[in-house]
Amino acid sequence: MTVEALAEDTRRRRRTKLGIVGAGAVGATLAYAALMRGVAQTVSLFDVNAAKVHAEALDLSHGIQFVPMAHVEGSDDIGVLADSDVIVFTAGAKQKPGQSRLDLAESTIAIVRAILPRLVEVAPDAVHIMVTNPVDVVTYAALKVSGLPPERLFGWGTVLDSSRLRFLLAEHTGVAAQSVHAYVVGEHGDSELPLWSSASIGSVPLLQWRRPDGRIALDEEARGRIATDVVQSAYRVIEGKGATNYAIGLAATRIVEAVLYDERRILPVSSLLDDYHGISDVCLSVPAIVHAGGVGERVQAPMTDAELAGLRASADAVRETARRFGF
Repeated sequence: MTVEALAEDTRRRRRTKLGIVGAGAVGATLAYAALMRGVAQTVSLFDVNAAKVHAEALDLSHGIQFVPMAHVEGSDDIGVLADSDVIVFTAGAKQKPGQSRLDLAESTIAIVRAILPRLVEVAPDAVHIMVTNPVDVVTYAALKVSGLPPERLFGWGTVLDSSRLRFLLAEHTGVAAQSVHAYVVGEHGDSELPLWSSASIGSVPLLQWRRPDGRIALDEEARGRIATDVVQSAYRVIEGKGATNYAIGLAATRIVEAVLYDERRILPVSSLLDDYHGISDVCLSVPAIVHAGGVGERVQAPMTDAELAGLRASADAVRETARRFGF
């Protein structure tokens, strides 16, 4: 790293504070991932369970000498998040085996109603990222409850789903996941869908990728199986270990970096749509430019008629759930 790059890296970290709501498996793992990547100089955790949040902050602090310089604090006083640049909301009801994300909505929305207005008071300039399920409905509810502009509050959406898709495609085709370019859009949940038509490996359209024997690598059956695996991935992890946390922490940290470093990175986050392919007034994941101000322009990804129909069906499913809770 050059002297100039080192100075810039130090400047960015000294001026940034990451706030995390919830010190459970996801919140604590997010804090750990953020520290490992040197995202912010201050990482602050808030949780209503004082003993838990103090213990998590202490455990993380004991390893500070092994990560880029930072300060960790934890409290059951929401003031610990004062003046945060980014606040990641991970608090919510725990998803049980066999339970859909939409089943979680009622209890999680109640938590958002209780906490979010206080967050806006202590950190009025923060960008808020919702990482609690069902994220699309919760993000829409949070916008209504907080009154924040839609660019400054959005959900983590299908960032992890897209990573799962790329991982499975990489395994199927025998290339590095970093060489696969594909997005999952729509609800972060059962109605989500991959955009097969615009996906690629390197510069080769995904649907034209061939096996060494010349056969098409991803026929309709293979694509269907992979799409199902993406949707079912979280359920499998929850069934085996009770929660998903590592990949969530890494994915959320990547979004935080895009905001704090003003990267203008294209990520499939869940945001309030306004005439996106004719879809409005619903929070869904579509590729969008993420920068220091939050979520910016939504990228009008090309879609086939079937993909667009799937996205609209996903929007209808999220709207129906939101209406059930008065939104």
